[in-house]
Amino acid sequence: MTEVASLITPLEARPLKNTICLFDVDGTLTLARQAASPETLTLLSALRHKCAIGFVGGSDLIKQQEQLGTPALPVTALFDFCFAENGLTAYRMGKPLLGNSFIEWLGEEKYQELVNFCLVYVAGLKLPIKRGTFVEFRNGMINVSPIGRNASIAERNAYEIYDKEHNIRRNFVLALKEKFPNNGLTYSIGGKISFDVFPTGWDKTYCLKHLEEEKAISGVEYTTIHFFGDKTFKGGNDHEIYEDKRTIGHAVGGPEDTMRLLKDLFEL
Repeated sequence: MTEVASLITPLEARPLKNTICLFDVDGTLTLARQAASPETLTLLSALRHKCAIGFVGGSDLIKQQEQLGTPALPVTALFDFCFAENGLTAYRMGKPLLGNSFIEWLGEEKYQELVNFCLVYVAGLKLPIKRGTFVEFRNGMINVSPIGRNASIAERNAYEIYDKEHNIRRNFVLALKEKFPNNGLTYSIGGKISFDVFPTGWDKTYCLKHLEEEKAISGVEYTTIHFFGDKTFKGGNDHEIYEDKRTIGHAVGGPEDTMRLLKDLFEL
């Protein structure tokens, strides 16, 4: 992997230079909050010899390094484009791109009103278990988890089943929409235990603006953008980019399904 990363072909010299494959992280390249398998990373490296590759996820770059990076290499060296927090934190060929800030957009007063409401709502929930970190502040959004982001993998799996039965996250989102109807915010359910809150338009389609700027940088125009994601249903955090007219959307059932599709599409 080190050798491949150090000898990566420039974007404009790839055989399919006008094609890029973008991937969601949890449920697409990895199991939720787990590391990508060596087989997945090897296949992505082979794909990178044919076209550009990138990921777009709601989590911050630290979490994506834990899941997609290796001890020897940062995740920014393994992908051509790294779009953390839906692209609000972005890297191209290992170098940072101009970002944006949720707190600057919303303002401190409205931000505190939003967070206070979330914490009071969580306090009123009766769940089988609760852990810690119910609201996580990120550069481009907040992530809200009724059970708490400190839950173990086993606890996350159990909560996901409970949530599907009792619609905890869906009802939480409905309450937020009723409380803050004019804040210009979007609420997007993703992963197993949480949902994201961000300005409308700052969903995963935000990252596409960075791809549109590539023509001015390298001369490459991405006319074919494949997107692979698991939460492609309405209200899921992959829905907007999956449905966007600029992308070819692929709904997947997990990392193995993603790898199968890549092998079929690109003869890997």
